[in-house]
Amino acid sequence: MLTAETLPRHELIGLRVRVVESTDPTLVGVEGEVVMETTNTLTVAGARTVQVPKAVATFEFELDGAKRRSADHSSGDEPRDDPEYVVVEGERLVARPARRTERTRGSQWQ
Repeated sequence: MLTAETLPRHELIGLRVRVVESTDPTLVGVEGEVVMETTNTLTVAGARTVQVPKAVATFEFELDGAKRRSADHSSGDEPRDDPEYVVVEGERLVARPARRTERTRGSQWQ
C-alpha cells in the first residue's frame, strides 16, 4: 500500500517527482519520472534526464489515484483519482534501494 507515510519504504522508480529544494540551485524545479535509483541518487527523466543527489535535495512525489486504489478499496472507500503530493527530505532516502524497501519495525521510515 503506497501512502504518504510509507512512501520512503516503497519502490520510487516510475513515480512522478519534482525537486522543491536543493543546496544546488540548478536542481530546483527538475521534474519528471524517476527512471533509476542508486544509493545516493535519483535519475529523473523529464525535459532532460538529470541525476539528482538525494542528500542535497527535497523531493515532492506525486501519488496518483490509480496507485492508491487498492488502499482505498481495502478500507471500503471509493477509489480516488486526484493526485496526492508527498514531500520527502532526500536524506531519508539515502540507502541502497533494496535495503530501504526491506525495512520494517524500528525503521525511521515507519
